[in-house]
Amino acid sequence: MSSGALLERLGLEPFRPRPPWWGPDLQTLRDTLRPDVLPERPGTRLELPLGPSSQGTGGSLLAWLDPPAPEAGCGRPRALVVLLHGLGGSSQAEGVRRLGWCLNRAGLAVLRLNMRGAGEGRALASGTYAARCSTDLAPALEEARQLAAGGPLLAVGLSLGGTVLLNAVLDGVAELEGLVLVSSPLDLAHCSATISSPRNRFYERWLLERLRRQTLNDAPQPSEELSQRLRRVASIRAFDALITAPRWGYPSAEAYYRQASPLPRLLAPEPGQAALPPTLVVQALDDPWVPAAGAQALGPPLEVVLSPGGGHNGFHGPSGCWSDQLVLRWLEQRLGSRS
Repeated sequence: MSSGALLERLGLEPFRPRPPWWGPDLQTLRDTLRPDVLPERPGTRLELPLGPSSQGTGGSLLAWLDPPAPEAGCGRPRALVVLLHGLGGSSQAEGVRRLGWCLNRAGLAVLRLNMRGAGEGRALASGTYAARCSTDLAPALEEARQLAAGGPLLAVGLSLGGTVLLNAVLDGVAELEGLVLVSSPLDLAHCSATISSPRNRFYERWLLERLRRQTLNDAPQPSEELSQRLRRVASIRAFDALITAPRWGYPSAEAYYRQASPLPRLLAPEPGQAALPPTLVVQALDDPWVPAAGAQALGPPLEVVLSPGGGHNGFHGPSGCWSDQLVLRWLEQRLGSRS
């Protein structure tokens, strides 16, 4: 099904940018330059179990469970949606909170999950996450199934969060009734090369600063030698070679990119690979961070919306965030088809 046909089925017009957020870069930066004023939510703070990995055992992942908004008028949540942030982000990121509020107003409960070392959850688990950290997330996703209390369990990942959730499904550690990926890397090597291109140096420096700060705040702190090497890192690939790959048991950044990229497993499923739930992929063709080629290579049974504009996890239109509305309508259709 084409992007146009899918949008028509969902009753949604194609994306149009909202002035003055013209072009991919302003779309990408809008949440940083002019964040929305969102209501404070009476969420419940949870510490979910953390699975064993090459970074050791113990610790937990911080999550916030947000109930449906009162105006939704439902006594019980229609479903639980796990919402996962992107690289350098957390459950408090602007896009995560805004999408969560959009889903809450539609009667859905939302579990905003922090990956290892992210945001306020850093004190609960040292180390860093990766694009394929399924062993970390397995117990938390099982706990989410229990929190769904027999209702549907859905998931949405923004940017790298979508890659992480997709890998978790393919690894067989997440059973979901629906999955959405927004601006998510499918080919990590291609994505790393793109973010290191000359036109993206500003973005890369910004991401590296956040990743350095997270890593230098590890408990226990990195050795002086590692800290000095980390301060000299000048690219995402170099960070992955120094930190991400060895911490997750990969011999090199290249091996990490190859084994943690979900695209090959989508195009040529491996023997015994877990089946995908109904899955929606949302990708802007002008995304400055994530090349669209991965999403363009996909087809049924995945549903793919390719938008000419929108930037990276932007999609700021005249009526608010267009991708938030797309995610909501697609999830509601999934819930409708189940009933």
